[in-house]
Amino acid sequence: MKNTSILLLVLSGVLSFSFSLFAKDEIKEYPLKYCLVSDNKLGSMGKVYRFVHEGKYEIVLCCKPCLKKFNKYPKKYLEKLANSQKKIGVQSSYQRR
Repeated sequence: MKNTSILLLVLSGVLSFSFSLFAKDEIKEYPLKYCLVSDNKLGSMGKVYRFVHEGKYEIVLCCKPCLKKFNKYPKKYLEKLANSQKKIGVQSSYQRR
């Protein structure tokens, strides 16, 4: 019984650690140095606003008010991000599938 309890404890710890690594790898890091909505340099409007869109994409905006515009046309801004990455030679994972 004691061995089974220890095995279950170790197994649950390994699974929890594996899941956290897997979940972190799913989110694509924001690669640009400017706001996707306003084109302002990040930090130029004060504290940047970070969020994860659809559980997949980290988005960084110059300020929280830009979030309303992003949410109104998310496809437009994700396409803009994908096109920006093509210009700088970064393989894009932000295109809609």
